[in-house]
Amino acid sequence: MTEHNPDPLHGVTLEQILNALVAHYEWSGLAERIDIRCFKTDPSIKSSLTFLRKTPWAREKVERLYVKLMRTKRPL
Repeated sequence: MTEHNPDPLHGVTLEQILNALVAHYEWSGLAERIDIRCFKTDPSIKSSLTFLRKTPWAREKVERLYVKLMRTKRPL
């Protein structure tokens, strides 16, 4: 039997989340939705990951945006 994990973030790394958001919104769109300086000034995956790993409130916002994006892309 295969168990289905209801957590949409299960098995998804922070880097995968960030790459998906940047691919969909680009850095400028991401900065509009989440007001974080690392998305606005010279953004990069590496610097953003460093910041997000150290800042729980920012990571939560990124994860929420990712879950919202995945729900709109995949019909339930």
